Amino acid sequence: METRHQLQGIDLRYALTLYLLEHGPTTVDALIKAIQWQGFDISGRASKQVSDALRWERRRGRVRRLARGLYGPGYVPRATEYRIHKRVLALRAAAKPVRLGGNRL
Repeated sequence: METRHQLQGIDLRYALTLYLLEHGPTTVDALIKAIQWQGFDISGRASKQVSDALRWERRRGRVRRLARGLYGPGYVPRATEYRIHKRVLALRAAAKPVRLGGNRL
């Protein structure tokens, strides 16, 4: 049975913001699928959690709303982008599934 790492709060905001910075304008549905593909899960109603997280980031100018359900990257200072990137990399490493059997180092 596979357990997924739950994203919420600042971790969810940072993961979404970094995805937008790396991939450009994206829909909420595509963001949810991308987060799940990375090994994360969003508790509750995913679309609501994502839109709430993006609203928080919009207030800081890191994310722009382009249309209903479509968001794009905003301005992120270099030091903030570095901090976000480091945190998301740590989250991805923690969410990486443990493989049983096979070659272990």
